[in-house]
Amino acid sequence: MNAELAGPVLDDHMHLDPVHGRGVDAAREFADSGGTHLLVVNKPSWHLLDSLPSGREDFEDVFDLTVDVVERASEELPGRAWPVLGVHPALVSQLVDEGHDPESARDLMQAGLAAAAEYVADGSALGLKSGRPHYEVSDAVWTASNDVMKHGFELAAEADCAIQLHAESGEDFRAVAEWAEDRGLPRERVVKHYSGGRLEGITKSVISHKDELELAIEEGEPFMMETDFIDDPDRPGAVLGVGTVPSRVRWLREQGYDEAIERAHVETPADVYGIDTEATLE
Repeated sequence: MNAELAGPVLDDHMHLDPVHGRGVDAAREFADSGGTHLLVVNKPSWHLLDSLPSGREDFEDVFDLTVDVVERASEELPGRAWPVLGVHPALVSQLVDEGHDPESARDLMQAGLAAAAEYVADGSALGLKSGRPHYEVSDAVWTASNDVMKHGFELAAEADCAIQLHAESGEDFRAVAEWAEDRGLPRERVVKHYSGGRLEGITKSVISHKDELELAIEEGEPFMMETDFIDDPDRPGAVLGVGTVPSRVRWLREQGYDEAIERAHVETPADVYGIDTEATLE
C-alpha cells in the first residue's frame, strides 16, 4: 500500500470475471495501485456463462462463481472484498427478446433476487443489486422492471442489507427512496451505482471522474467512489481502469480533501453497508 494512501481505499462497484476476464489478477493490480477494499458485483449470466438464466439454478451458478473469485481476491488485498449479488435490470430486455412476456421476465428476475438474498442471509454476500433499464423500454417492461426493483427493496429490508441500483441517469431519485422506505428499507441503504456528483433521495456511488468527484464534495453529502470496471478482455480498462480509485484518492489528498476521503471510504461504507474499512485493514 502506498504511503500517501495510508488508509482505506474502497472501490464500491467493480466486476471480476473468473471465466473470461482477469479475475483475481485485476484485484491484485488494484492492491498494487494502493487500493484496499472492493465491492464486487456479479456480472450478468449472459456475460459470465454465455447464456440467459432459465431458473434459480442458473442465477446460483453465477453467484457461486462470484463468491469464489471474491474470496480469492480478498487474499490479494490489504483489506478485503465483499460480493454484491443480484440481477442486472437489462435482463428483462434479453428475456423479452427471447419470447418472454414482461410478467414472466419479472417473475424470473424476482426469483433470482430471492436467491441472492439467501446468500446475504447466510453471510456469503454483503448486499443486493437490482435496478431498472437505463434506456427506452415499453410501458409494460418499465412496470415490470419497477416491480423487480421494489421486490429487491423488500428483500433487502428483510435481510437488513443495502442494495445497489443500476438505473437511468438523473439527479432526482426521491420517488425511488420513498418506494424503499415504504418497504422498510432506509433510503440511505439504497445506492445508485454510476452516479454523478449530485443526487437527491438515495446514496450516490460516484463514477470516479474528477469533475463528478469535485461536485460530490461540494454537495457535502455522503458518497462513495467506483470504477464500474467490467473485466472484459474485449474492452480492457472499461468503464474505468482498476487503478482509478486509488489514483483519484491520491489526487484528492493532494487537493486537501482529507475529510471527503474519510467520508467516501470510511464513514459512508459504514453507514450504508455496516462494514468497517479501518478495522479490516492489515
